[in-house]
Amino acid sequence: MDTGFFITAFVTLFVVIDPPGLAPLYLALTHGMDAALRRSIAIRACITAAILLTIFAAFGEAVLDFVGISMPAFRVAGGILLLLTALDMLFDRRSKRREDRAEEEEHPDPSVFPLAIPLIAGPGAIASMVLLSGQKPGIEGLALVIAVMLSVLVLVLALFLASGMMERLLGKTGINIVTRLLGMLLAALAVQFVLDGLRAYGFAG
Repeated sequence: MDTGFFITAFVTLFVVIDPPGLAPLYLALTHGMDAALRRSIAIRACITAAILLTIFAAFGEAVLDFVGISMPAFRVAGGILLLLTALDMLFDRRSKRREDRAEEEEHPDPSVFPLAIPLIAGPGAIASMVLLSGQKPGIEGLALVIAVMLSVLVLVLALFLASGMMERLLGKTGINIVTRLLGMLLAALAVQFVLDGLRAYGFAG
């Protein structure tokens, strides 16, 4: 195994995916849900992200080209969708919707969006998988890149599952404060996604 490439790839994906930064977001998005539901959401999000990133590692930009989507367009769309989630967090719309649907059995499921896409498997992670798999062509290189990605997602899952301890430490007031702060950060991240996409098209300076 190419140890140098493994370390480089791991550091790249770790920085891009940012497992420590995702844990508070997961906590905010699943606030008020029972432990079993939160655990299933964490597992579903990581599995969905793993499948998506594996597809892009194997087929690269051909997947986007096949459906006629460019990476800049993917960034803009992901940014807009993420901005809507951020606004919900900032203005506490998610809590109000939960109260309105208190008698319903179903909960909003953030596992696919926005956790798996675009927070875990965002444009940056997808682009990194495409570039890394291009550096190591062949089955062995692909297997190595996927192994690196899975190791990072294991860390993501571990931090997600440990977030309940964080919730108990912060309490309800602390969670509300953190949710709004993270909503602001998510909004900034969403705008950055959009600007990156527009810049790639030459629409932003």
